[in-house]
Amino acid sequence: MLDVLTVDRAVIVHSSAYGTNTSATLAAVKSDPKRLRGVAVTGPDTPTAEIKELDNNGFSGSRLSSVVKGTPGFEALEAIATKIKPFDWHIAVHVNQSIELSELAPRLLKLGMAVVIDHIARVRSFEGVKCPGFISLLKMLETGRCWVKLSALHRCSNEEYPCTDMKPFIDQLLNVAPNRILWGSDWPHVNQFDKMQNDGDILDALKVWVPDEAIRNKILVDNPAQLYRF
Repeated sequence: MLDVLTVDRAVIVHSSAYGTNTSATLAAVKSDPKRLRGVAVTGPDTPTAEIKELDNNGFSGSRLSSVVKGTPGFEALEAIATKIKPFDWHIAVHVNQSIELSELAPRLLKLGMAVVIDHIARVRSFEGVKCPGFISLLKMLETGRCWVKLSALHRCSNEEYPCTDMKPFIDQLLNVAPNRILWGSDWPHVNQFDKMQNDGDILDALKVWVPDEAIRNKILVDNPAQLYRF
């Protein structure tokens, strides 16, 4: 898939299907250490030695979710953050409804570490840019310690790609923090029960969302290189 899209480097986010057993994702990242980096799923009881091994092999964060089974929820946020903070990792946040971010934001900022918000906090197109969850996202971005992924927007949009009903949200993000925006394909599109996505369409949509080539270069190259330690 990377070769077809002519993507030189990528980050593999550990699948919830494996729970906190990161061996499959670790093996994948180790198969091409120059090209690949990883984001883990760890628990409060994950041994420090295991986190150190992941860190040594290009992992830089741990994901929590209120959506998928197998990934710890936010009741474990502080405990997991305490385990990974010595490695200067980030917390990856996967919520189901944007309003969840309003409730989580104070806890996330109190951690004193980098935070990555997946899928633009799952804000739906009909909610509008003034909805509480999206306002919380913008305020987090203003701190300089938060990142956001333009990914899986088909899950939030009422349109086919390029999902132009999501562009007002993207425009706001670009105004606030162009240096903190990332792009993700959402491949291999798990939990997709209707029409399967085409990854070429997803990448092509970025040119519609972000017409400025220099900003696209930040999103596709500079920003992820910094966060994921390429």
